[in-house]
Amino acid sequence: MGDKNIYTYQYWEIKKRQMKNKNNIFLRTTMLLGLVLVWFTACEREVSNEVAFASFSKNGNIFIDGFSGGLEYFPFQGSKLEAFSVDTEVKYNGTASMRFDVPNVGDPSGAFAGAIFPDDGGRDLTGYDALTFWAKATKSATINEIGFGNNFGENKYLVSKNNLRISTGWTKYTIPIPDPFVLTIERGMFWYSEGPEDGDGYTFWIDDLKFEKLGTVAQARPAIFNGEDVELQSFLGIQTTLTGLTQTFNLASGVNETVVAAPSYFTFISSNTEVARVSELGVVSMVGTGSAVITATLAGVLAKGSLSIEVGGSFEFAPVPNRNAANVISIFSDAYTNVPVDFYNGFFGEFQTTLGGAININGDNVIEYTALNFVATEFKNPTVDASTMTHFHVDIRIPEAIDASDFIRIELGDFGSDGAFGGNNDSSGSVIIASTALTSDQWISLDIPLADFGLTSRSNLAQIFFVSDATISNLLVDNMYFYTE
Repeated sequence: MGDKNIYTYQYWEIKKRQMKNKNNIFLRTTMLLGLVLVWFTACEREVSNEVAFASFSKNGNIFIDGFSGGLEYFPFQGSKLEAFSVDTEVKYNGTASMRFDVPNVGDPSGAFAGAIFPDDGGRDLTGYDALTFWAKATKSATINEIGFGNNFGENKYLVSKNNLRISTGWTKYTIPIPDPFVLTIERGMFWYSEGPEDGDGYTFWIDDLKFEKLGTVAQARPAIFNGEDVELQSFLGIQTTLTGLTQTFNLASGVNETVVAAPSYFTFISSNTEVARVSELGVVSMVGTGSAVITATLAGVLAKGSLSIEVGGSFEFAPVPNRNAANVISIFSDAYTNVPVDFYNGFFGEFQTTLGGAININGDNVIEYTALNFVATEFKNPTVDASTMTHFHVDIRIPEAIDASDFIRIELGDFGSDGAFGGNNDSSGSVIIASTALTSDQWISLDIPLADFGLTSRSNLAQIFFVSDATISNLLVDNMYFYTE
């Protein structure tokens, strides 16, 4: 289902409680400091060893026949609210397990199942090296995302295991902690997000969910850009976010387990801070012209992968569209109101290398792709009825030299009458922009008749693909929309 980190009304309740906790801690700390000053100035004595300072719970249990103290449950917006329940009939051990009912496609109760399980008081998890649990399902399936560190807040130390395979038999799973020593006050104990499998819902169970000190989580291999050395030509004022941040450990089973790690686990280094600077959140800001190389470490281990940047002068924006908004269905443009978009860079398999997505340049939004081989923008909630539209428009810019073998293939996908992928009524078609029609480092405005794509239907459009097969690595995109003349 992609990132379901959507703020709900519960977020504000969480923030109010967090602020209350922070205020209470501040007041207690201020009073304690005042007492210490009085003791030193009036009595000239050392602080008593009996003075108790606040500490956070080190309880690693999350669900062992029931919730551990302080745990809460908040479903994501759009998810099936009753997807989670406690099951006393099916369990791996003890008397109960966590049950998750994933809805079918079209279920009015929710499009997917997803929630967070936070402890608003926070816990000290520095003594553990992994989140572990036992799980089984009614059928073999793949859980889209599961992990910890999500509490509808800043999610500073979010960890995600993507595409977790589960089966019909109880199996123990291990999600390693990228760096336990930073989890001194962690509130996000557990989270998950899963949608229907091939249109059908199913049920899975989790039991004995807890943080453990296994002592067998070894051979750390962090990476940025999924371990690739990426080159990027950029401009003053542009910001780009580092992606492909992972941590891999070898487990006792011999399996190399990789998780997606939040930027705050890493320490980022710029070889030239007069050209490019990196924030704690992995946002690279281009502050001067010249060259810089961005690398990273995690818990003192050098991460595989890098970003080599060549920063030129000020950025030249794409032409501003002037078509009548009444004749436009906009997917991505600051000139129009865009339809809801699920993502601008969906991951469609292990062979995809494309990184990047939408970025903001001095208030203007642009899509920036690097390491391009293929990438999709998807807008299926809802799909787009472009049956009365005549053309597809997009502005592209290729900030690299153009070779004779280079090309960009633009592909449209329609989900058919059921509005869902699959079902034997989907259609797709593509148009190839050859190297002779491409120019290096200039905006190219493309207006392609929709008839050229050869689709059998345009009433449920849901995908736009850009494909280069890695002949072109860097691509800027703006003003994607359908229109009628």
